[in-house]
Amino acid sequence: MNRRSFLQSAALASLAAQAAPRRRTRVSIQGDKFFINGKPAYAGRTFNGMKIEGLLMNVRAVQATFDDLNPETRGRWAYPDTGKWDPERNTSEFITALAEWRRHGLLAFTVNLQGGSPEGYSKSQPWENTAIDPDGNLRPAYMNRLARILDRADELGMVAIVGYFYFGQDQRVRDEAAVRRAVVNATQWLLDRDYRNVLVEVDNETDVKAYDHEILKPQRVHELIDLVRGMKKGGRRLLAGTSYGGGTPARSNVIQSSDFLLLHGNGPDNPERIRKMIRASRAAAGYRPMPVMINEDDHFRFDESDNHMLAALGEYVSWGYFEPGKSNYVDGYQCPPVNWGINTERKRQFFAKVREVTGA
Repeated sequence: MNRRSFLQSAALASLAAQAAPRRRTRVSIQGDKFFINGKPAYAGRTFNGMKIEGLLMNVRAVQATFDDLNPETRGRWAYPDTGKWDPERNTSEFITALAEWRRHGLLAFTVNLQGGSPEGYSKSQPWENTAIDPDGNLRPAYMNRLARILDRADELGMVAIVGYFYFGQDQRVRDEAAVRRAVVNATQWLLDRDYRNVLVEVDNETDVKAYDHEILKPQRVHELIDLVRGMKKGGRRLLAGTSYGGGTPARSNVIQSSDFLLLHGNGPDNPERIRKMIRASRAAAGYRPMPVMINEDDHFRFDESDNHMLAALGEYVSWGYFEPGKSNYVDGYQCPPVNWGINTERKRQFFAKVREVTGA
């Protein structure tokens, strides 16, 4: 271990030694329902004959801890009012937005230690956005931002889906041993701080071919899910799974190892395709009653009688809003600099629908 990695690990160990505050929010699973503090999410709620109780309406917010360590690309994400990129401002504004999201009935959001594409969809990723260094150690600045986010979510009664790896950034981790070390370090970090409002997404879209490390790919990713689930502190462990690319059903090896299933709805705008993906996942070998969640879908049409959200809810599956937008501090929730407010017509339509569905 080099000196820099040693100092980073020592800093994180020092933080972990501090007593974790008393937590307010605990997510758990009973059968195919999510529970918060011992009660089903949206307890007793139905909408247009569809059961909502036990689901988690969510938003993809993977850039909430974003930074770019590559000086050649860092300037791309500058705020229009200052001409500079500021990762602490980004996180602070996200935290400020959470209370309004919660008032509209949103109960969950997805973040990721390696973010997502800050261009929405990218063929190459020259930027360096990763809380994980090449040796699998955690970078304190990123983890401090994540702690602020999880603390606020805990106060608000919200659940954070915490992803560990993102394709296009995973190659910045040296080898499989470092990948495993990162999983252990991240899981231990969450356990040491007694976060109980967390679901772990080992990697985002395991079946995307851009992953470098074999253990992050579909055939072996269950090994990392098992690694997370096998770690305990005080008899408590984290709930874990992984997600698949748009329209792809979950495979048996992941189903058997997971506490919940994560699916994505990107691809052709076709609600029937969403229904088929969900039904195929539940029909796969090894499936047993467990929550199913879409935590990324870039299709909207919230004012129409059939759309991706309603298709998912009709199959008793949680649904997650993903709007890439542009790097303009206006639309979308993925391209920095992100405006985390409910500031556009599309965002207002989504949150109005969430309020309607959940009865917030």
